[in-house]
Amino acid sequence: MSLTPETTPTPEAPPLAVAPLARRQQRVRLRQRLWVVLFAIFAFEIGSFLLVYPWMDSWSLNHLPSLFPTYQVDLQDRWDELYFRAAISCLGLLNVYIALRAVVQLIRRSKKS
Repeated sequence: MSLTPETTPTPEAPPLAVAPLARRQQRVRLRQRLWVVLFAIFAFEIGSFLLVYPWMDSWSLNHLPSLFPTYQVDLQDRWDELYFRAAISCLGLLNVYIALRAVVQLIRRSKKS
């Protein structure tokens, strides 16, 4: 009597689910890339707008101060200050940086795989 069990060949399961799983993973990766590209486009557009628009003449033509009549003059003065415009432009520059960073990471990931 032997203490080791006899080895019997086990039947292999047919690889039916391998191809659909691979296709599903490709679709998920493609969707993720598409979302990254759309996010980068959106962030770049918002950033370029915020970077340029505060320095245009139409920046001071707004109705925001008229919503607060008691502070209308103060709000208009703050709105037209160079420091406020520069702060808005810095937010735009940050958005452009985020968009470019997302694109660079997407390119690096696609080169690895």
